[in-house]
Amino acid sequence: MKASELREKTLEELEQEVENLSKEHFNYRMQQSTGQLGQSHMLKEVKKDMARVKTVLNEKRKEA
Repeated sequence: MKASELREKTLEELEQEVENLSKEHFNYRMQQSTGQLGQSHMLKEVKKDMARVKTVLNEKRKEA
């Protein structure tokens, strides 16, 4: 997910995206703790995506 794509979204869409990524991150952590997560790089990827979304969200809030 690119920051340029995120900047085109509304605040509500970005907040929903943060919520979805947070749930996805939780699920990956649970899978990792039970030994079911085969792709451990997904944890890092989701965390970075969450950070990108939160950064753009904060930028938009400061503009308003």
